[in-house]
Amino acid sequence: MLFNSLDFAWFLPLVFILYWFFANKNLKYQNFLIVVASYVFYGWWDWRFLFLIAFSTIVDYLIGRKLSTEGRLNKRKVLLYLSILVNLGLLGFFKYYNFFLDNFITAFKFFGKSLSINSLNIILPVGISFYTFQTLSYTIDVYKRKLTPTHNFIAFTAFVSFFPQLVAGPIERATNLLPQFYKKREFVYEKAVEGLRQILWGLFKKMVIADNCAVYANMIFNNSDDYSGSTLVLGAVFFSFQIYGDFSGYSDIAIGTSKLFGFRLIKNFSFPYFSRDIAEFWRRWHISLSTWFRDYLYIPLGGSKGSIYNKIRNVFIIFLVSGFWHGANWTFIFWGLLNALYFIPLMLFNKNRNHVESISSNVPSILECIKILITYGLVVFAWVFFRAENIQHAISYCIAIFDYNLFSLPPYSIRKLIYPTLFLLVLFNAIEWFGRKKDFAIAQLETVMGRPLRWVFYAMLIFLIGMYMQTEETPFIYFQF
Repeated sequence: MLFNSLDFAWFLPLVFILYWFFANKNLKYQNFLIVVASYVFYGWWDWRFLFLIAFSTIVDYLIGRKLSTEGRLNKRKVLLYLSILVNLGLLGFFKYYNFFLDNFITAFKFFGKSLSINSLNIILPVGISFYTFQTLSYTIDVYKRKLTPTHNFIAFTAFVSFFPQLVAGPIERATNLLPQFYKKREFVYEKAVEGLRQILWGLFKKMVIADNCAVYANMIFNNSDDYSGSTLVLGAVFFSFQIYGDFSGYSDIAIGTSKLFGFRLIKNFSFPYFSRDIAEFWRRWHISLSTWFRDYLYIPLGGSKGSIYNKIRNVFIIFLVSGFWHGANWTFIFWGLLNALYFIPLMLFNKNRNHVESISSNVPSILECIKILITYGLVVFAWVFFRAENIQHAISYCIAIFDYNLFSLPPYSIRKLIYPTLFLLVLFNAIEWFGRKKDFAIAQLETVMGRPLRWVFYAMLIFLIGMYMQTEETPFIYFQF
């Protein structure tokens, strides 16, 4: 079920009414309703995948229970490895089986050997990369004794399958979300209004910004041989806002929906395109995944401690794994490699913590503007590899950017199409800039606008959503990851 679908438009109010008007007197009933709603929400794509998420839930619940009574270190390690094997095994089979098989066959061909192994027609279960990492955080934290294992199976199932963030995050830690299922939740009008406001902004990001940019990004990337360097730059810029509006829009809708039910999810994006270096960008982009890799991979490897070799090795590992997490394609691995190359000089010269706080002034200095533009340019260049069909396509795209007509205007046939979208991007970035100190861009409207003006602004957003709504439902990009 898509957040931007008519199905969700009736599903959410129905669950909200049942949750607050019929199950509000009993915490167990509320949690059970969340489980049922989440399984309906997830099964809307393909009911067969419900068995996967149920299996993962049962395995990690039982392992957590066993870890609560097992004191022997070697036995605890076996239990932890079992959880890792099950979760990453499922993820590896559904997401990477054909990738490894194809590369295995290609490697044998390189040495003059021919293998005849048929690939499998495997459908990638939606959200498997997200909920496997979420359940892994539970067993790892229980193993490390950072979290008391739960004996409440309904609460644990609700934690794993919580429908607002189930299929595209944020990737919640058990230490943050699971305890919220133990406590009685009261309806708070102000929080619900804030949630609706965040949902509206998320829908605007997705349906107005991302889906519009997608039209031109797809047109240019799919026909990149036909366009000049300046047009290819526009294609990469459009894709950068497509993926940002699409993914951060999903996170806003998920977080806002959670607020309607009395839950608090972690912030997943913090205005990343206003970053002044790559380290700051990665503290602001897909925060739940970046911090997951930091805590469960980078720090256990040694983090920034030890020799220069170890530091560089750890940075390459975390970025390459992050790239591979996004998909079974060499383009994602190269994208991760590029970001590692961007990051390493900052780390070696101890500059990676230079920009922890947001720019305080609403009018940035010339130096800050230059840093933002350089960082954004590096990010956009890397996005070319993320978006391209393959490495060859990405390289040819980048080479074509720097041809003799890079600084010429795109053809008029392109310019007349993109002017409205460019205007929307200017408006969008202005709103994001002035709202960057809050959790989401329009969170501060109550303090800067009177009620009549606020309602005019909301009406404008709704009008634009209706005006630019696609005739066909457009899935979120990260559903494929």
